Amino acid sequence: MPSVLGRAAELLGARRNSEALALLTAHEDAGRADAQYCTARAKAHRALGQMAEAARWYDAALSHQPHTSAALHGRARVALQRGEAEALQRFDAALAVNPGDADLWLGKAQALDVAGDSKGARLIAQQLCDQAPGFIAALEFLAGLNLAQGVVDFAAPFAVATLKAPQDPNIAAAHVDALAGIDRAAEAAAVAAEARRRFPALTHFALLEAVHAGSAGEWERAEAIFAALPKETPQRALHEARHRIRSGEIRRACALLDTALTESPWDIAAWAMAGIVWRLSDEERHRAKAEWLHGQPGLIQFRPLSARAGLIKDVTAELGRLHQRSGMPLGQSLRGGTQTRGILFQRTELLLAELHDAIRATLEEYRADLPPLDEAHPLLRHRDAPWQLAGSWSVRLTGAGDHHAAHIHPQGLISSALYLVVPGEVDEAGHPGCLEIGRPKADLCTDLAPLRIIKPEPGHLALFPSTAYHGTTPFRAAERMTVAFDVVCDEVKESEPTPNP
Repeated sequence: MPSVLGRAAELLGARRNSEALALLTAHEDAGRADAQYCTARAKAHRALGQMAEAARWYDAALSHQPHTSAALHGRARVALQRGEAEALQRFDAALAVNPGDADLWLGKAQALDVAGDSKGARLIAQQLCDQAPGFIAALEFLAGLNLAQGVVDFAAPFAVATLKAPQDPNIAAAHVDALAGIDRAAEAAAVAAEARRRFPALTHFALLEAVHAGSAGEWERAEAIFAALPKETPQRALHEARHRIRSGEIRRACALLDTALTESPWDIAAWAMAGIVWRLSDEERHRAKAEWLHGQPGLIQFRPLSARAGLIKDVTAELGRLHQRSGMPLGQSLRGGTQTRGILFQRTELLLAELHDAIRATLEEYRADLPPLDEAHPLLRHRDAPWQLAGSWSVRLTGAGDHHAAHIHPQGLISSALYLVVPGEVDEAGHPGCLEIGRPKADLCTDLAPLRIIKPEPGHLALFPSTAYHGTTPFRAAERMTVAFDVVCDEVKESEPTPNP
């Protein structure tokens, strides 16, 4: 058994999660009474997003050895991810065995926040940041608490941490990402510039400064930095292509994206940017590519959810309860409103499991109406492969300009929006509250119109390639509630991390 567990640990470390699970399953009869085997089995299920099975195997491990630190920690994390009522108690049990584990304390803070004790969550998060300024997850959590509570200088924890640990470049990188995530591009560029001064050997900060200076409208500053960057990389090509779009240099942007896609042929962000420059190009071959990428009939669909009568009403009531203790997440496209925590379809509520099944059925209807298999297309090459839902969440907007900024989901294959509640304003001129597919981010300074505007209808599901930019138009009042998720292929799910939508 030790050799099996060692090999399984190697496979999990290499993110070959299905192989690890297959290996462990083959030795289940010999291992089911062993706490270490049960813990490894739970880790494999958890890595694959199979949280109910992960909980079962962690419980088995604890039935054999109740004070096993790894099993207590893993079970507490699973309880938090599944929305279990006893998550906080499980973190306390794990801390009783291993009180020096900073990640356990962060988990307890997160569980307190979910339980509505934001004061207790903040106290623990602040202590973690004070004692371990390089603990990025704690900094992000504290900044997220600030953002949810309307603190203007929400990213202050990163600045304080930089003073305490000025030698750590990861703090500055996370600080830049946090600011850029809510459209504070000028501030993000300033933080990147300071980090560039402190870490001159890390060209990543020069690239970040150029990217965010360009987003803030400082074209000449960005141009000077791009001109001085020392080497070509796919990421540099992708980001410089954005810069060239802003300056109207479409042919140069096309060439840069050719480079990016040659080096990283299935980079969703590069495909998304290529779709934009091909539409902007005056060359017929590029226009044809744009039509092939997003314009083929069936790639964008809006269809009723295959579900029983009354499911939408029941799910709306259930999600309304969850939104009461949700906030605006850090680093996402949401501008106002609330987004549920964690991965929605990993929770324990039976209604959510029923909704998951209905979505899977509707996805098969979407698949049936897609164009044929095309090995060169970023979506259609997976047309006939097994699909899974990765990230899943619900968003509730309540007017006053709430909306989603244009964005993509760079780890997905198919993106989505299931409408539960729709504001009455969608029938007015200007399309308030509608979904726009194909309109670029505003900071690209183009006049491209959306490829399609979808008027929301309760109980209907929008499905479209993840390579297409999408966002929602602001509306003034009432309520708009959706469920969204990313579709991935089984074959790529383990090699690419799931995003937080």
